[in-house]
Amino acid sequence: MIEVRELTSGYGDGAAIEGVSVTIADGEFVLVTGANGSGKTTLVRHFNALLEPDSGTVEVDGRDVTESPVFARTSVGMVFQHPRDQFVAATVGADVAFGPENLGLDRETIDSRVARALDAVGMAGREDDRIDALSGGEQSRIAIAGALAMEPDHLVLDEPFTGLDQPARESVLSHLDSLRAEGTGVVVVTHDLRDLLDRADRLLGLSDGRLVVDADPAEADTALSGLDVRVPAC
Repeated sequence: MIEVRELTSGYGDGAAIEGVSVTIADGEFVLVTGANGSGKTTLVRHFNALLEPDSGTVEVDGRDVTESPVFARTSVGMVFQHPRDQFVAATVGADVAFGPENLGLDRETIDSRVARALDAVGMAGREDDRIDALSGGEQSRIAIAGALAMEPDHLVLDEPFTGLDQPARESVLSHLDSLRAEGTGVVVVTHDLRDLLDRADRLLGLSDGRLVVDADPAEADTALSGLDVRVPAC
C-alpha cells in the first residue's frame, strides 16, 4: 500500500505539489492525469523516494520512503517517460540485471529474474542486444522489464505511450493487463486516456499541484471537466 499524507513539494520558490493526501491499495490500477505542469510526475516520484517532501509523508507498507529508500524502490518500480533516462548499461541483459544486482542477490536468482522479466515483455533471448540499436517501442519494453526484475508490488509508468506507434502501444497495454491479472498494482501517469479508462479501477486528477479528482473512471467526463484533459469517446 502507498500512503501519501499532506504532501507538499516544490522546486525553487514554488510548490509543485501542495497538501496532497491519497492512498493506493495493493493490486489497484490507478490513472493519474491532469494538464502539463499539474504535478503528476512530481507526485509519483515521491512514491519511491526519488524526491523528498518539503512537508508531509509518503509510506509504502507502513515504512517512510525517505527513511527506507531501498525498500521503497524495491516495492515500487518506476518507468520514466523517456526510457533512455533510466538505462545504465549498454546491453539489454546488463541493464535489466542492474537492479537485482544492487539488491545483493545471487547470480542464479538475478539471471532467473532477468529471464522472467524479458519474457514478460516479449523480449526473451535478447540479453546481448545493444539498447541503442533498439526501436523506441523495444526500449520502452526494456525499461518495463528493468522495473519488473525488481519484482515490485506496484509498477508506476510515467507517460509510457509517448512516441510509441499503435502496435507498440498495444504491446505495452497487453503487458499491463498481465501484470494486473497477477496482482501487481499499476499506476499510469498520463494525459492520454485512450484504452485506459476501461482498464482502471480509479482516476486521480491534479490541477496546480492539488489533488482535485478521486473518482471512478466511468465518471471521467464529469470528473475531469475543466482540467484540460481530453476524455476519449467510448
